[in-house]
Amino acid sequence: MNEAQGTNLDPWYSHYAERTAGLSASEVRALFAVASRPEVVSLAGGMPYVSALPQELIAGAVERTVRDHGAVALQYGSGQGTPRLREQILDVMALEGIRASVDDVVVTTGSQHALELMSKLFLDPGDVVIAEGPSYVTALTVFRSFQAEVVHTAMDADGLVPQALRETIARVRAEGRRIKLLYTVPSFQNPMGVTLSWQRRMEVLEIARDNDILVLEDNPYGLLYFDQAPPQAMRSVDEEGVVYLGTFSKTLAPGLRVGWAVAPHAIREKLVLANEAAILSPSSFAQTVISEYLSTADWRGQIDVFRGVYRERRDAMLSALAEQLPSLSWTVPNGGFYVWLSLPEHLDSKAMLPRAVKELVAYTPGTAFYSDGGGRNAMRLSFCYPTPDFIREGIRRLATVINGELALLSEFSQTGPLTVQPTREGVLPPNVG
Repeated sequence: MNEAQGTNLDPWYSHYAERTAGLSASEVRALFAVASRPEVVSLAGGMPYVSALPQELIAGAVERTVRDHGAVALQYGSGQGTPRLREQILDVMALEGIRASVDDVVVTTGSQHALELMSKLFLDPGDVVIAEGPSYVTALTVFRSFQAEVVHTAMDADGLVPQALRETIARVRAEGRRIKLLYTVPSFQNPMGVTLSWQRRMEVLEIARDNDILVLEDNPYGLLYFDQAPPQAMRSVDEEGVVYLGTFSKTLAPGLRVGWAVAPHAIREKLVLANEAAILSPSSFAQTVISEYLSTADWRGQIDVFRGVYRERRDAMLSALAEQLPSLSWTVPNGGFYVWLSLPEHLDSKAMLPRAVKELVAYTPGTAFYSDGGGRNAMRLSFCYPTPDFIREGIRRLATVINGELALLSEFSQTGPLTVQPTREGVLPPNVG
């Protein structure tokens, strides 16, 4: 029963399909109303800093789209996407070792739409999706909306743990349940910011092949590295067992809503049919604007600009954490948007959030990234959007909240003051994942 059904305020509640029970507002989306207030420092949402993109580049691409391609750009298009953009997507993916043909690519309305299409194609009620714990919050919502069950498998500082994956698969199958997909964000993972090592990528692929499980590789952040590029994409070494999802939302602009999927032939054909059934075709206009941008702008140089912006903000967050909360531990991402902060065991990040909002700082509670209630004593901090000065101020306000909570717990503890053992910066404590 969904929220509207539970309150009986919706006169149509008895008519909804059972799968609507899996639809609910994510904790991230619920934070946007609060985080958008100008006095609040938002470390919650993962919004790209699009102001680092010169507006004349997009304005020029739009102008050329209307002037030179208007009759096509304003018309219906192919359910697979325009051949020109699909060809250009091959150049983008080549930076991560992927070799494919134009026919392998299906353009979607953002990679989120590709997640929806893959779920529609593969998930029946009761099927299991294995996902990292923690995992991307909206992917969890999509899987649940198709009445699938998400089972988490453990992570550490090097990403998904292969032995834990083996044990998770064995346990789920011993319970008589059917595993359809393994969902992973291997590079600068949302929400932890960690990266799956090359050795582990190969081991995870071997485990998936041995167990006949399709890998869904979601890679929005892979090109946004700081000091060293991540390992090449898993799709670069396995063309039959991996469906790769990409997007222009993080390396160009999310408002254009253009992503893509690269899939084995049979799956690709069904993706095109599902795309057509859902939306007829992805936006011809948005695709043409992106094609014009990729054809005329130094898009590789612009990605490097974004890297510099996010590196500076990552550094500001890490230094502020070291200064304000030295007894806690957190991940140290080499790219992407996020830091995962671990709290003392007795703190609850979700219960603490209203107090943080009163201190004019917002974050995303760790529970948002688990389907089983995990992540209570963790939080995701986003460094992508606020300026370095705002990040430092946000961490100062957050430290006030956390230290206040620790003081209260110490005061009311019957066993004496709580102690927090210092941990080396950037190393995950055993209870994370």
